Amino acid sequence: MTTTIPSTPDGTAVDAGPLPDPQALDRLLAESAAPGGAFSPAVLADLDAREAFPAEACRTLDAFGLPRYYVPAEHGGALDDFSTVLRLLRAVSRVDLTVAAAHGKTYLGAISTWIAGDPDRAARLGRRIGEGAVVSCALTERHHGSDLLAGEVTAREADGGWRITGEKWLINNITRADLITVLARTDPAGGPRGFSLFLVDKSRLAPGALTPLPKVPTYGIRGADISGMVFHDTLVPSDALIGEVGRGIEIILKALHVTRTGCVAMSLGAGDHALDLAARFTTTATDHEGVPLAGLPHVRREVGEATAALLLAEATGLVAARAVHALTPEMSVVSAVAKAYVPAQVDDLVARLLHTLGPYGLLEADTHGSFAKLERDHRIIGIFDGSSLVNRNALVDQFARLARGYRKGRLDEAGLAEATDVRAPLRPFRPQALSLLSGTGASVLAGLSAAVDRVHDLAATGTASDRLALLAGRLRQATDRLHEEMAAVRFTPRAVPTHAFELAERFELCFAAAAALHLWLHRPNRVEQAWLRGCLVKALTDLGEPVEESAREDLDTLADALLTATPGTVPSLLDSLEGTVR
Repeated sequence: MTTTIPSTPDGTAVDAGPLPDPQALDRLLAESAAPGGAFSPAVLADLDAREAFPAEACRTLDAFGLPRYYVPAEHGGALDDFSTVLRLLRAVSRVDLTVAAAHGKTYLGAISTWIAGDPDRAARLGRRIGEGAVVSCALTERHHGSDLLAGEVTAREADGGWRITGEKWLINNITRADLITVLARTDPAGGPRGFSLFLVDKSRLAPGALTPLPKVPTYGIRGADISGMVFHDTLVPSDALIGEVGRGIEIILKALHVTRTGCVAMSLGAGDHALDLAARFTTTATDHEGVPLAGLPHVRREVGEATAALLLAEATGLVAARAVHALTPEMSVVSAVAKAYVPAQVDDLVARLLHTLGPYGLLEADTHGSFAKLERDHRIIGIFDGSSLVNRNALVDQFARLARGYRKGRLDEAGLAEATDVRAPLRPFRPQALSLLSGTGASVLAGLSAAVDRVHDLAATGTASDRLALLAGRLRQATDRLHEEMAAVRFTPRAVPTHAFELAERFELCFAAAAALHLWLHRPNRVEQAWLRGCLVKALTDLGEPVEESAREDLDTLADALLTATPGTVPSLLDSLEGTVR
């Protein structure tokens, strides 16, 4: 079953009925987790063991209408708020990362067409996706990895169209896809203007034009369709060209500034799942004296720190998703931070919890290997759309302008307020405002000093605690020192010093903590402070800053919130910010 976006005779998309919402998706996933259902743990574990594609689960999401959120509203879809997409993909990822990675790939495949700006082609693609078409994106090649400028697949004008030749490899959904966005060299000399993008429609190709390559066995998301494709002098029509000749690298880099938020959603869902599994285990398992593990101080502290880690990741991801609309010119920075930090943070909390679970975290027989599968699957998410190393390198490249913008207090105040107030309406996403480099810098950090001043003012009136004011002040001091060190870094493009990457990691931590602080300041009722203090304690600890033991008690408070939560739920920053829980 598919959800079709009907259209008028002139091709204009019309209303396809009520939009599915995150709560409805949660209910559907719960119903489908019943024995024998498409999202049953046993069914998904069996597919994983057989390395089989989760086709029924993907069809369930199609029937729900999730593909509509991969198409911008102006092109006939439902996508008008990236934070909604973040919630939807997070919900799917909370159950199974293989399904989320397989289904969400269509957005990466399609976004270049949205960014290129041709409304007629965008509307046509939107209709195809609404009718159930799967879209993949073929960027990488076997011998070049993430070095897109080294790509050898070529496209040359011929016969009124283009002929594409060469092999794309390690591509998600490439054999199952109906359409493929392909990056190809159109100038033999290569270079930034030597590549172009093409939307290849398999249904319009001559027989034998493509040869699918064997599925690649992977450590995680074993059932995903990850393989390659060989193009045999493949003739595609002239209208397959996306944007202008030579703009391929520019378009895809801008596209990645957006799609990395999708990867963040998958990591957050994995973090939710990991915390829930750990909570269930530690509240039911006992030590040799019959004491529940959750009652042991060191276990409670480990769980609390993992909870703080996920809240920091959530703050980063939520601000990144809203920044797509509100701070679009800064997405080269925001997306790099989100994609480098959130998957790495979730990998770390999964490893931390695995130590707590011990061998039980790796058992498969009784639990369908839920935690072991989660650990394997999430390792792959960190590679999608650029690894942490690739994204940190993108941050290092902007150190000078980031340090300069921070020193001058250069920021987009209106955009920052919109990005960090979850109740504020979001302006429409403007793809044309995307930039390869941020001219402003990073408003989230440039606005930190004023935010800390507000916390101190609140502490003076008793609205905020002195402990919170102290932690916020230390964050500002650490951020000041960081930007001084960033300004002093000197390097050539191919000789980036190791310590620059360490500074990039610290930048991510400061950004995450600042995002949490900004979000809290926009909450109407600021009485609840434990989650924010826990986030700041975690961030400052990871930054190597001194934190008193008394301040670490907030981590225990977060542990209590997790361990007493209803099974299947974890503490949510969104619940706190929207005022649905106290």
